Amino acid sequence: MGVQMRSRRVSFWVGSFLLGAAGFGSSAQWVTPPVDAERVEYRLFESAAAGTTVSYHVYTPPQYDAYPDRCFPVLYWLHGSGAQTASVAPISGWFHNAITEGRIPPMIVVMPNGMSHRMWCDSKDGLVPMETVVIGDLLPDVDSNYRTVPDRAGRIVEGFSMGGQGAARLGFRRPDLFAGVSILGAGPLQLDFLDAPKGGSIPMDLRLQIYEAVWGSDPAYYLQQHPRTIASDHAGEIIASGQRVRQAVGDQDFTLAMNQEFHAHLTDLGIPHEFSVLPGVGHTAPGVFLGLGPANRAFYRGLFDRYDPAGVDLNGDGLINFFDLVIYLDRLAGGDPAADLNGDGVINFFDLAEYLVRYQGSCS
Repeated sequence: MGVQMRSRRVSFWVGSFLLGAAGFGSSAQWVTPPVDAERVEYRLFESAAAGTTVSYHVYTPPQYDAYPDRCFPVLYWLHGSGAQTASVAPISGWFHNAITEGRIPPMIVVMPNGMSHRMWCDSKDGLVPMETVVIGDLLPDVDSNYRTVPDRAGRIVEGFSMGGQGAARLGFRRPDLFAGVSILGAGPLQLDFLDAPKGGSIPMDLRLQIYEAVWGSDPAYYLQQHPRTIASDHAGEIIASGQRVRQAVGDQDFTLAMNQEFHAHLTDLGIPHEFSVLPGVGHTAPGVFLGLGPANRAFYRGLFDRYDPAGVDLNGDGLINFFDLVIYLDRLAGGDPAADLNGDGVINFFDLAEYLVRYQGSCS
């Protein structure tokens, strides 16, 4: 063991020289270049936690313009390791296509800047308070500048790879802020960060550098910040909140084993969650979305359908007013299956109450 650890330390110092351009320490990249993508806006804000300017990207659906008095739910997409903005165009494009085709409800998609390898975690040395920036500064900035549903019912945190474990960390620590947590192809989830999974793409030199930069090469701090520990510490709150949790991974993904272990851990804790192993899918976000199929749509719809203006604008005239209410009351009185808004198979007062909630969901 001693020889192994000494070799790791030597590799770390060699790696520090070879990989100094990886964006650690004083060169923390809080501001990225803007990405040009359909309906995506590039934003800058002043972060109190970081003490500097921070960037992020935001996708707004076409309905955001079509219904200017409505509020929209928000999905926070946490990217994986590597290039900070590489997922902005493909992820916003996927959501745009799914929304315009009516497969999922309209939502705002916020894509924070998590840097290349910062693991969506506050660094032990305090130099890069990544989690604090996202939770304490970014969420309020989004709610202040966009017509959001500014409470937990209108928020999902989702991510892939590094972002998947980040979604688990942030979502489980704050079930009061997020109604949904989506954990896709997540990693790292191993109990020893230096125990590299077979098939992973991070070389040991860089792994050691990440370990030092984020967790101070401290196994105790690594475990303290691990999603397993956070889930254990907050299991009661997660269960009581009714937080909807899903976890998905491809059967060809190098993170499969660690995701299966994490699934077993959540099961032991009694945390309700959906777990999917997707045949023929490797370590790719598009592959996970495709592999989930109808279950993917059901996840978003189960959380955000009530905010879809199309479900309230029943005559399709682009306005939500008394005429739409009359149409719904006619459906209710006639026993139209479309009036069963809560999906319990019974058309009654509770469906009317749900429609009225949706009907009155304008931003003030």
